[in-house]
Order: sequence, then C-alpha cells, then structure tokens
Amino acid sequence: MPAGPAATNFFERQRLARTTTLRLVVLFVLGVASIVAAIDLLVLYLVRRGPTSTIVESLIAATVLTLLVLACGTGSKMLSLRGGGEAVALSAGATAVDPSTTDPQLKRFVNIVEEMSIASGVPMPKLFVLTSEPGINAFAAGYTPADAAVTVTGGALQTLNRDELQGVIGHEFSHVLNGDMRLNIRLIGLLSGILLLGLVGLRFLQFGGGRSRDSKGNPLLVIAIALVVLGFVGQFFAGLIQAAVSRQREWLADASAVQFTRQSSGLVGALKKIAGLPTGSTLKDSRSGAELRHMLFGDASRSLSSLYATHPPLPQRIAALDPSFTPAQVEQLIAQYASAPPDGLGEDAARGLVGGAAPPRAPRPPATARIEPADVSASVGTLSMQTLDRGRAIAAQIPEDVRRLASQPSTALALVLALLIDRNPEIARAQQASIAHALSSATVSMVDELVPQVAALPAGLRLPVAGLAAPQLASRPPSDRAAIIATLDALARADNRILPFEYALIRVVGSYLADASDPRRRSQPGRANVTSMTDAAVTLLAVIAASGNGDPAAAAQAFQHAANHLLPGRATAFNPPTDPWVALDGVWPVLDSLDGRNKKVLVEALVIAVRDDGVVTVVEAELLRTACAMLHCPVPALLA
Repeated sequence: MPAGPAATNFFERQRLARTTTLRLVVLFVLGVASIVAAIDLLVLYLVRRGPTSTIVESLIAATVLTLLVLACGTGSKMLSLRGGGEAVALSAGATAVDPSTTDPQLKRFVNIVEEMSIASGVPMPKLFVLTSEPGINAFAAGYTPADAAVTVTGGALQTLNRDELQGVIGHEFSHVLNGDMRLNIRLIGLLSGILLLGLVGLRFLQFGGGRSRDSKGNPLLVIAIALVVLGFVGQFFAGLIQAAVSRQREWLADASAVQFTRQSSGLVGALKKIAGLPTGSTLKDSRSGAELRHMLFGDASRSLSSLYATHPPLPQRIAALDPSFTPAQVEQLIAQYASAPPDGLGEDAARGLVGGAAPPRAPRPPATARIEPADVSASVGTLSMQTLDRGRAIAAQIPEDVRRLASQPSTALALVLALLIDRNPEIARAQQASIAHALSSATVSMVDELVPQVAALPAGLRLPVAGLAAPQLASRPPSDRAAIIATLDALARADNRILPFEYALIRVVGSYLADASDPRRRSQPGRANVTSMTDAAVTLLAVIAASGNGDPAAAAQAFQHAANHLLPGRATAFNPPTDPWVALDGVWPVLDSLDGRNKKVLVEALVIAVRDDGVVTVVEAELLRTACAMLHCPVPALLA
C-alpha cells in the first residue's frame, strides 16, 4: 500500500501552502480563459455573417459579461465568508457549542480542543456541530487561528471514543496551524464563480430561452444551453484541481495528526469506523457536502470516482498508519459494526474515562530543562505527545470555575481584566476608574468579584486562561474590541511600569483581536529577509536577553550568542532600549513580514537568548511565546 508523505515542519508547510495557492490561481485563470474563449467562439458562430463592427462588439460584450458573472460569483462568496471560520460553519448549517456545556459528548469535544489549544499556543477556536449528520466527519475553517472554527458531525461525537475523536481533531488542528484553512476558503470562492456561470445559463433557459420553442431561431436559448454546459464543465475541471490539491493536504494532515498525538491508533480507529459503518463519512446535505468536500476529514460522498475524490482511498489512508491492514478487512469491520454499533462514550467509560477529560500524564521534561533552538523551531505550529501532555497537565490545573468564567461571553472580559488588577489598593482604584471610563461600572463590579480567584492562579496558568477567554472577546463588536485593547493597556500602565507578564497579556490578546477583526489581511504570509530589517531583529533580541538576565554581563553574552546565530559574521552591539516595551511595539509589524525561512532562524535566535543561562523561567517562557505569537509562529507550551 502506498503511504502518504511524512509531516513537514510549520515553515515548510506554509511555503507549500503558498506554492499551492499560486498554482491554483494560475490553473483557475487558465480555466476561466478557456471558458471565455469557448463562449466567444459560440458568439462568433452566431454573429459570423454580421458586419465586422458587430462581431467585435459582440465578442467584447460576451467576454466582459462572462468575466463579470465569474467575478460576481467569486466576490460575493468571498464576501459572505469574510467572517472566517464561523461564517463557513454557519453556512453549512452547524450549531455553535457552548464551551461550558455539561452534555457529555460536547464536553469531551470541548476538553480535547482545549488541551490542544493550550498545548499548541493558539487561542481556543470556536466549536460547532452538524447535529443531524450521522456520518463521521469534521472540518476546520478560517483564515487564521484567531477566526478558526472546528466543526464535527453528530455521528463523530456518537461513535468515536476519546482517542479516535482526538485523532480526528488533531487532523483538523493541523489545518488550523499550517495555512490550509485560508487555501480552503479561497477554493470555495473560486468554485462559486464557475458555478454561478451555470446558474445564469439555467435562468436564461427558464426566463429567456423558454419563450421560443425553436432553438434555431432563438440565439438566447443557444447561449443559455452553452452557459450551462460550460459552467458545469468548468466546475468539473475546477473540482479535479480541488481534488488533487485536497488529497495531498489530507495526506499531510493525517501525518500531522499522528505527529500531534504520537499514536496512530486513534486516527486509525476513526478511519476504520468510517470504513465499517453504513453512514461512513457521508453528509446528508449534498449542497454543503459538495461545497465543503475539500475541507472535510473524509469524503462527503461514496459515489465519487477516484479521479474526482477529494481524499486518498480509505484503505490506503488506514494502511499508511497501520501497515498490517488490508482491504479485505473492510468486510470484517462492516460485519463487526453491524452486530455491535459503536458507542464512543461507552468505550470511554469502559476505560475509566469520565467527564470528558483524560487523566493528565506527568509532563516531560522537568520545567527547568534546557531547551534546544532546533527543537523549538521544529515544534512551531505542531504538537507532540510530550507537549500535548503539558497542555493536558496545564488544563487539568485550571480550576473548573475559572474555566467556566473564561468560556462565557458575559464573564470572559472581566476575568481577563482581573488578571491585570494590582494588589496595591491605590493602584487598583486607578485601574477601576479606567475600566469604568472605557467600559462600564458593571464591569468594574464583576472584576472586583473575580480578583480573589485570579490572584490564586499560579503564574504559569494566567496566559492559558487568557487564551481560553480570547474567543469570547473577539465575538464582541469592533468598537468594543478597540476599547478592550485600550483598557488592557491602561491597566498595565497604571503603576507607571509594565511587567513582562502584563506586556505578554496585552499584546497576545491584542494581536488575537486584530487577527479576528481582519483575518484575510492578517493572514497574508511574509516575504522579507532579515537582512533588510536588522535593527528590528536586534532590538527584539536585546529586549529578550535583558529581560531574562538580571546580570548585565550575562544578558550581553546571551544577546551575542543569539545575534551570532541570526546574523553570522556581523558585529552587533548589545544596546537594550530604555523603554523595552515601546521599542517592541515598533518591531512587531516589521518582523511579522519575514518569510518562513527567516522566521525560523529568528525563533531559534530567541531560544538561544532565553536559554543561555541554562534555565527557562516562567517569565522567559511567556515572553518567548509572546514573541512567537506576534510573529504568527505558534509555539507549544515550554513549561508545565
């Protein structure tokens, strides 16, 4: 059996996604040009006996009209999806999941995604369920992790056990992290433009061509039929492109899911249940299935030919993960599940898993362990069993009442604000005045109530809690988001200084809200080289080195080691800025425009600056994750 490709690193996957996007655009342009040429030939045939001026005008009109129809179809669809992952999920008929749900199936779904979110360093995506779909399927949509939505079918929740559901969600999480979601939304828009051409033809047939039964005497009827044929032919070839690209991305996502969980049994179990159950991965809603099929975990229809299938053959996907599997075993699976339909929660209960959460394993290595630059850069945008263990351990330490507060739109903002309230009563009163001025007195009261709970949180849990609350802040109107960012900044500056944690919180949350406000623009990949922005890179390394070392000599040494890695052979002076946080605010937009290869080297240089003294503190880990978040390079939890 042929095996799929091994998972590549984050930066390579982004490069591949960009290359794939460019190829798709080129192929789409060629397809559009072919459709326009075919319609022009038809028009030329119809007006061939007319004056030359009439022929030229007709060809121009036909070309412009065709391009307008295609542009309107693509543009209107892209406009409807500007809200990102949530818009895609809702358009498919999915129902939003309340993160504080007590439903056992949904709670298990929420807990799995929370663990992956905390472990990977990205805020919690929005969750949805296709409740009426009995097949096992899922998809992730959005332009960036900030507007990501993960959707599963009711059948997946019903039939998959925790490991299997984790494997499916790990597959979808790889799409969240590696740039596939942006590509998938573009594909929806491109296909919609071609499909609209066929719909225009159908309308011509219904309202224009139907007025005459004589097709020879009615040019509109001929044009309408041609539009229908050309539209669906164009969609067919676009679907072939879609299928070929999707199959490759699905291989990579399978490999990444195994890399995420370091065990293939869960993903294999989910694929085997798809193979053995009569519902498989099909979707009853054929419209949504056709539009989203390149985004789904499994093929939405079993009737597609291998040429048009968006996923590798199911036996091949299973065999790539379990070499002992043969296609003949599919019949055994069908018989097994016919006699005993699977029950995911029942299987979990038999293993002693209750309440949706898995028992946390001890994180490895210890919190004071030395971290290697190459290991961290390789972990960007991915997970391993080790980092997933850390995420699970961190999630298990968050008190249930705090988790509930973070997941509720009515309390999430107050919880995040409470993280910044100073213990000095005088400073706290000034902070309360800032909240009342920018937000409301009711928010002040709620913050006051939450301060004791927040004060009891260990330092390492504060940013993960903010990550759980961030999606609730992003769901607020744009004017509220601006007020939130300004208020967070005011709270941090209330004592005329900004602590590293305060800076990390306001910038991570601020970047997330900015991404959620304009996901299409903020998801654009960078293309710059670090040599063109040396000053910004040097400033960042100087701040990180100085923040992690109280001894100036040790800070200078850490900086030099980091600078030598980033800019080998170049003499660079250690000159930390007087106001480090103001200086950092100026470097983020510049450095975020770096291409993947240069970001990889910069991340490694940051790790060198952080670990130079052999110890990684909570402050250093938070600053490193903040820097990586601002560079849109999500790094897994370094400490538990």
